[in-house]
Amino acid sequence: MERQTRKREGKSAGFITLAHGSGGKAAHELITRFFLPYFDNPILRAMDDQGVFETEKGRLALTTDTYVVDPLFFRGGDIGRLAICGTVNDLAVCGARPLYLSAGFVMEEGFPLEKLDRILSSMKEAAEEAGVAVITADTKVVERGACDGLFINTSGVGVVPAGVEISSRFVESGDAVLVSGAIGEHGIAIISEREGISFETDVASDCAPLSEMVGAILARGLRPHAMRDPTRGGLATTLNEIAMASGVEIEIEETLVPVTVPVKSACDLLGFDPLYVANEGKLVAFVPESEAHETLDVMRRNKYGKNAAMIGRVVSRGEPRVYMKTRIGGRRFVDMLVGEQFPRIC
Repeated sequence: MERQTRKREGKSAGFITLAHGSGGKAAHELITRFFLPYFDNPILRAMDDQGVFETEKGRLALTTDTYVVDPLFFRGGDIGRLAICGTVNDLAVCGARPLYLSAGFVMEEGFPLEKLDRILSSMKEAAEEAGVAVITADTKVVERGACDGLFINTSGVGVVPAGVEISSRFVESGDAVLVSGAIGEHGIAIISEREGISFETDVASDCAPLSEMVGAILARGLRPHAMRDPTRGGLATTLNEIAMASGVEIEIEETLVPVTVPVKSACDLLGFDPLYVANEGKLVAFVPESEAHETLDVMRRNKYGKNAAMIGRVVSRGEPRVYMKTRIGGRRFVDMLVGEQFPRIC
């Protein structure tokens, strides 16, 4: 029993477990204990989803991500759309204007060309929507059964406008916490497709590029202190990462967190907490209280932010913690995702 518990929590000595790919506590420990000591530098140490660096002509942002989602096609998207949107969003959340992407494809022997063509078409459509261009690519083919069809890596570069300083380290006491819409749709769409579970109302992934929404916020002159797209590990893990980076205590209210009825019903059936279910088209923003309502207004004018909501605030500086006021008036601690909820989600 003890060994099983340690395995779920990613604390087993000597080997990688699925929990290390969850985006939760085990993944965080893996990065800080193993990767960071070898590659440590001031940019990486910020632990944001991208690195921002100075050049002679201004600041650039660089990010990379690898997509191993199972299944490759799902309601609301596919691995191609996911690969473009995910990298675009990792650039957008630091205020960068995404410009160029690279794409690396690891394909399995026997993979149908018809499926590859559908995925490339989807990538083209997503790139056009986000206003980015794929300017370099690489392909590798591995033996049948070695990569479960297709893996895609995308990297991206964007320009950070002068005067824009957004990082998970910059959150301040009193900041409002905003989310651009209902949470948990991507994770439920994937698990229902994978397991062949049907619900009364089908749930589609929220997979979408957020660069236009972020650009509109900045164009209005609003200046969020931090932004993140809450993917693996869900909203709860993202809030904890920001709380640790800035050294703040965050409080959200259960009744204010938007969750659709189909997602809530699916979570009740499957035993999931929507706070930990993955998203691929949602934005979490920490903004000065004086800018909260105007930022919400900009979000709601975007087609991907119509249900944006203020869900809480930063209550103090000190020990990093996240709490939630419950529907019945209680207050419960919200930790990072522990263990693996379900693998291959993005």
